Amino acid sequence: MKDLTIGKESNRIFFFALPMLLGNVFQQLYNIVDSVIVGHFIGKEALAAVGASFPIIFIMISLIIGVSNGFTIIIAQYFGAKDFNSIIRAIDTMNIVLFISSIVLSVVGIISIDSLFTLLRLPLDVFPMAKQYLQIYLSGLVVFFGYNGLSAILRGLGDSKTPLYFLILSTLLNIGLDLLFILVFKWGVAGAAYATVISQTIAFLALAYYLHKTHDIIKISFLKFNFDKKLFKTSLKIGLPSGLQHTFVSLGMMAILGIVNGFGTSVLAAYTVAVRIDSLASIPAMNFSMALSTFVGQNIGANKMFRVKKGLISTLIMSSIISIVVSLVVVFFGKQLMAMFTTDHEVIYIGESYLIIVCSFYVLFSTMFVFQGALRGAGDTLVPMFITLFALWVIRIPLAYFFSKEFGYFGIWWSIPLAWFFGMTFSIIYFFKGNWKSKTLIKHKNSFESANI
Repeated sequence: MKDLTIGKESNRIFFFALPMLLGNVFQQLYNIVDSVIVGHFIGKEALAAVGASFPIIFIMISLIIGVSNGFTIIIAQYFGAKDFNSIIRAIDTMNIVLFISSIVLSVVGIISIDSLFTLLRLPLDVFPMAKQYLQIYLSGLVVFFGYNGLSAILRGLGDSKTPLYFLILSTLLNIGLDLLFILVFKWGVAGAAYATVISQTIAFLALAYYLHKTHDIIKISFLKFNFDKKLFKTSLKIGLPSGLQHTFVSLGMMAILGIVNGFGTSVLAAYTVAVRIDSLASIPAMNFSMALSTFVGQNIGANKMFRVKKGLISTLIMSSIISIVVSLVVVFFGKQLMAMFTTDHEVIYIGESYLIIVCSFYVLFSTMFVFQGALRGAGDTLVPMFITLFALWVIRIPLAYFFSKEFGYFGIWWSIPLAWFFGMTFSIIYFFKGNWKSKTLIKHKNSFESANI
């Protein structure tokens, strides 16, 4: 456990974010390894099939991601206040919610696959492989929820290193199993899905066993879980807006995918690869935002409001510098990055155009996420949800549709940084209005005013 209420703010946030950043890089390697091996050894149709499955996978887990984030904020604020009994009740409640939800969503998702792919106008040459991949992936949803739930608990307690170690184990297993199932056993896209599910299962079970044996607070026992209705309602109040945000973002991704699908298999394959690279490159901004959320939560709980402002400024500077560096790397080496996934020259050209247009504006994305991370750490998740949904559904999707009519797939790419600009602007304005100060779980009289926030 790491106490973020003491020490230099920039150092605390950076070294707390670093393991999460590395962990998410390894987690993205799941999808990247799948895509590289699938693209080179099966073909662009299989590559498109894996890409078409991602928005549906994300929409199935979005609400639960939000609820988990709600519990992370609760745990962080109680940890700052040193209320360990409430932390234990929150952990038990979250585990129950995640287990039941994962089973329900797995069943619903598998039943709905045909209807969802038909709605998305998925090319017929991609449909069978995409269905096979998604069925296998969704069957392992319970272990994905379990692992992410344990990671959420540890983040709230200030521990971002332990999940990293087990995620590295899972990623190495995933790479080995990918090569075995696809190159040796010739299982096709099914092999990629099986490799991911098996490796994630091993990581979850290993982490759960390790924590049960070594951790003072996290003691996992299926016979002694206590469900706290009050904490569950609080987690919904804090986490549901974030979950709904993720859900509508997922629906937006599906809407964008529907527009992309209209341009054929090559554009879909290029979009699949470019989004993989884009997702990897955007990880620093998202992880600094998550680190700042925990930092803000703990310091509000400890009534150290002066550290909140310093933490925000430090995170903004660090995240912006890294985003600019990442933008330069991706823009100048976009063609080489695309070539890692496929040898199809048309796919490489289309994907490179996405990277040049979108990745040039990561600093907008980074700034938006940092301010929203501070708001969520304070417990205000509703307004960031509306800002994100506005930027997506009112700006990005309509622009993607109309621009694609005029400029082809280039128009879809340009809709992304334009949406980031509006999301960033509204997030900054709302933060400085200060309405979020009344949303904290633990109240301290006049503490924000004395800290000049």
